[in-house]
Amino acid sequence: MRRDHQGAALDLAAAGVPVLPLREGKVPFGNCRACTKNACGGRPNMKSAGPCQCPGVCHAWAAATADPGVITSPAWTTAWRQAVAVAYHPGQAGLTVVDLDTPAAVAWARETLPATRTVPTTRGEHWIYRGAMRSHNAVRPGVDIKSLMAYARWLGPGVGRMVELPSAVRDLVVKEETTPARGEVVSSVSGRAMWDRTVATGCRHTEGYVRTGLERGLVKVRSYTESGAGSQAFGVARFLAAQHAHCPGPCGLEAIGEEIVAAAVSVGVPEPYARRAVANGLETASERAA
Repeated sequence: MRRDHQGAALDLAAAGVPVLPLREGKVPFGNCRACTKNACGGRPNMKSAGPCQCPGVCHAWAAATADPGVITSPAWTTAWRQAVAVAYHPGQAGLTVVDLDTPAAVAWARETLPATRTVPTTRGEHWIYRGAMRSHNAVRPGVDIKSLMAYARWLGPGVGRMVELPSAVRDLVVKEETTPARGEVVSSVSGRAMWDRTVATGCRHTEGYVRTGLERGLVKVRSYTESGAGSQAFGVARFLAAQHAHCPGPCGLEAIGEEIVAAAVSVGVPEPYARRAVANGLETASERAA
């Protein structure tokens, strides 16, 4: 059993921080059969409140708990055996994490945001503030806000004095970008471009390679029917653009971006936010390649 992860989780829980295990890939465990596609109705603390009391690690961040009885329960013990990391729910702990994913993002934060507790990450830093807010990914290149209805990976206590959540962070998340109610049509993204070889005359990859990767990415975005499709659109755009970093170009990234935007909009992401998330993903990939 991964006693190191479970032990760290129990220490965090003792401090009142809700935790959950992460599986390979550093992502939450998938739902059990009873909870697949929210057939159970979802957790009471999710965006669409439900009655689910599943003892397993289902519903990602919504499963986070500070109850040591749950953390050491048989269902969670099985998950800890496979866990590769510990995550926590910042919002439920009254915290907000500004996830800075690139050196440029870290430099921006140091120039713009008040100093607070910081935790080094693989690619950048987590800046942790006292106070909760709505989460939002891709608020600017390389910057995600993780608080309510989100999880952050536990990477240690960090250094520095934690300060109150500033308006400069709250202002990064605009009201107009909230996800609409299920079934609300935001945009049909009519007349969008489709990627093919005619728009990628300088791409070094085969058409089959590009289309396969793109389709996999579109499926991933469309699978987030409850929340998170916008952040997935950002991630898919960043990943796919990075595959073309060494192509002479053009590679038709604009057309790829249009298809990702359409996928996000199809599951309820407002078109303006979808476009910004995808544009930020493409831009972040370009910055890393530079």
